[in-house]
Amino acid sequence: MTARLSRVRTDYRELKVCFMVNRNLIRGLDLTEDEWQVELDSALEGVPAEEIAWTTQEMELNKIVEGRVLRVEGDVVLVDVGYKSEGIIFRSEWEEGEALPEPGAKVKVLIEDVEDIHGLVDDSRGMITLSKRKAEKIEAWLKVMETVHEGDIVTGVATKKIKGGLLVDIGVNVFLPASQVDVRRPADIGDYLGRTIQCLVLKIDEARRNIVVSRRALIEAERAEKKAQLLAELEVGQRRKGIVKNIAEFGAFVDLGGIDGLLHITDMSWGRINHPSEMVSIDQEIEVQILHIDHEKEKIALGLKQRTPSPWETVEQKYTVGARVKGKVVNVMTYGVFVKLEEGIEGLVHISEMSWTRRISHPSELVQPEDEIEVVVLGINKEKQEISLGMKQTQENPWDRVAERYPIDSVVKGTVRNLTNYGAFIEIEEGIDGLLHVSDMSWTRKISHPNEMVEKGQVLECRVLSVDQERRRIALGLKQMADDPWATDIPSKYQPGQIVQGPVTKITNFGVFVGLENGLEGLLHISELADHKVEDPEEVVKVGEVIEVKVLRVDPDERKIGLSRKRVEWAEEEVAAAEASAGSTGGSRPSIPPTELKGGVGGDAGPLFKLEPAEKPAESAESENP
Repeated sequence: MTARLSRVRTDYRELKVCFMVNRNLIRGLDLTEDEWQVELDSALEGVPAEEIAWTTQEMELNKIVEGRVLRVEGDVVLVDVGYKSEGIIFRSEWEEGEALPEPGAKVKVLIEDVEDIHGLVDDSRGMITLSKRKAEKIEAWLKVMETVHEGDIVTGVATKKIKGGLLVDIGVNVFLPASQVDVRRPADIGDYLGRTIQCLVLKIDEARRNIVVSRRALIEAERAEKKAQLLAELEVGQRRKGIVKNIAEFGAFVDLGGIDGLLHITDMSWGRINHPSEMVSIDQEIEVQILHIDHEKEKIALGLKQRTPSPWETVEQKYTVGARVKGKVVNVMTYGVFVKLEEGIEGLVHISEMSWTRRISHPSELVQPEDEIEVVVLGINKEKQEISLGMKQTQENPWDRVAERYPIDSVVKGTVRNLTNYGAFIEIEEGIDGLLHVSDMSWTRKISHPNEMVEKGQVLECRVLSVDQERRRIALGLKQMADDPWATDIPSKYQPGQIVQGPVTKITNFGVFVGLENGLEGLLHISELADHKVEDPEEVVKVGEVIEVKVLRVDPDERKIGLSRKRVEWAEEEVAAAEASAGSTGGSRPSIPPTELKGGVGGDAGPLFKLEPAEKPAESAESENP
C-alpha cells in the first residue's frame, strides 16, 4: 500500500507539472475524469490527513501573497507562491524595457484565478494565475487609504486625459472632472497633462476603489479667504495690478489676487473702441484703478482710462465755438455722423447741419467712415461730454444772396417738386424752393387744388413776387407771366346788356355760376333766374346745362360779372324802366329786388355791387307775389 501511495504521489506530482505546461496531456491518459478521482481516493485511503494536506489545501482568491520566481518560460514567469503548484505571471505585466526578475527573486502577486483540477479545462495559462501589476495597485490603494480621507488636500501629476476629465497620479490614479479643473473651465484640459497640481478630495468610493478630486474647490476656498482679506484692503481710487481672466463683449474680468473686478468697455479708453480685445488680452497683467466697491454683492468696478486725465477737461480751451477743425468720421448713423477730433474727443454732425440746400435722406450720401472732413464747432457741453459740429457752415449759405440772385419781378425756371392743398413748391436750384400759391396760378379760373394746373416734375417759368431772406421763403406767380385780362380783355369783351351763353358750373343757395370762357365765371343771382320767386335754383337749372344770360354788370376791381336770365328777353326800355322804378310803384314788369347782386370767379367773397332797397307800394308788392 505504501509503495502504491508513493507511486501515486509521484505520478500526481509529475502530472501537475505537466498540467501546468500543457493540460492537454491529461486528456492522453487512459482514465476518465471520474475513474481518475476514484483511483486517487482509493490510493489515499487510510493515509493520515496531515500527510496529504496538499490535496485539500484551498487557495484564497484576490489575496496578495509573496512568491519566489522559479523561471521564465516563453511569455510567462513561473512563481512559487507556497502551494503545491506554481503560479504564472504574464510578461506583459512588466513595462516595456523593464528587466525581468531573476530566478529566486521575491515578488508580491495577486492570486487571480485557480484552476479546478477536476475540470481539466483547456487553458495554457496554467493552474494558478497571478498578477504582479494588480498587486502593486492594491497595495498602493491600501497605502493611500491609510493616509487620505475626504476633505484632504492631495498633490499629484496629471497623467492622462479621459472622457470627462483627467487622471491624476497621487500614488494611485484619481479622477479630476473637467468641470473641477479650474474656476472657469479651460478650453482644453489637455494643457494640464504633465503638470503637478493640488486638489481637494471630494469623494472616496472604497468598494469601487475610486477617488474623485477637485482643483476648483481648492482654488475657490483659497480665493474666498483671499477675497475677504482683499475686500478689507481695497479702497476707491486705489491702483492695483491684476491678470485678465476673461473677455466679453461688454468688458473684461480682471483677477486682483483673490477677487475679480469688471473692467467695462467704456472705462478702457477715453477714445472709441469696438471690442475689449482691442485693449487687453487673456492672461495679460494690467494696472487698473478701483472705481466702485459693492461690499454686499462683492462686486468691484475697475477703470483703465482713469489712469490718465480726461481730454474733456481742457476741451473748451482747445475747441472754441465757431472754430474750424478737421476730424475723421468714425461712425455714421441715420441722424448724423460722429467725427473724431482727437483721442477721446468726438463730436456729432447732425444731418440737418450737413448741407445748406441738399435734401439728405441718410448721412452716407455725403460721407463714409474714415473720411477726413472739415467741420465748424457749433456748441460744447462739457458736463455731458458733447460737441455739436457742422459741415455746411464751412460753405457759403446760398440763402444769404438769394434776394440778390432772384430779385422781385424776375422770371425763374424751376421744377415742380411737391404739391400741397394750398400750392406747389418749385425748385429753382438745389435746396432753393419757391412757393406758387393757388391764388397765383390763374387770373380767371377758380382752382381748388394745384394739380388742376400743374403736376409733379413739370418744368415751369414763374415770376418772383417776393423774397423773405430771413425766413427763407420765395413767393412765385404763374398768372403774372401774362397780363391781367380783367384790366384789358374782359371789360371790353363783356358789356352790360350783352347776351352770352355758358354752362352751369355750380349751384349754390344764393345763385348759379355760369362758365363764360377759360375758367371765367359770372354769377346768376337767384333773384335773376326767373320772373317768379325761386326758392331752390336746382328747380330751374341743372349743372352742365347751357343757358343764355344777359350781362348786367362788369366790375374789374372786384373781378366779378353779374348775370341775369330773366332779363334776356327784356327790351332796353324795359330794363331802363325796371331800374327807374326800383324806388317807385307800378310798372308792368317787376322791379329788381332790393338785394345784393353778386358775381365773379365762382366765390362768395362779397357783393359785386349793392342796390339800396326802396319802399314799395302795396300794389307793387302784391304784383310780385301773384
